[in-house]
Amino acid sequence: MSIQSIIDDFALLDDWEDRYRYVIELGRALPELPEAERNEATKVRGCASQVWLVSDSEARDGKTVLLFRGDSDAHIVRGLIAIVLALYSEHSPQEILGIDAEAIFQKIGLREHLTSQRSNGLSAMLARIRSDAEARLAA
Repeated sequence: MSIQSIIDDFALLDDWEDRYRYVIELGRALPELPEAERNEATKVRGCASQVWLVSDSEARDGKTVLLFRGDSDAHIVRGLIAIVLALYSEHSPQEILGIDAEAIFQKIGLREHLTSQRSNGLSAMLARIRSDAEARLAA
């Protein structure tokens, strides 16, 4: 699912109860990570829930793009991961570093409706993705 379709779907939902249900639905559609990928190397620090992010890269149209997969033990967090993956996956490291996630979260009102722990966890996921992109650029 694209980030634009998520933004469009958010716009159709009037209240935050419906939006939370939608975020949970996004999480349910997220493929589970294999147990072997749920390890200390892929674990995201700073999240209250268990969160794992895996990044891979592949060449497409003469450029390297990063592909992200993620999982969590919490339903709403799985949905947040789905939003983050729609935002960042299949972009080049340079593109990832240029994405203004906060502007998108502002547009859909996401941050203001998250608990401080979930907001901190979301920030930790974004920092991890940016770090992975920076590491790919440096390699």
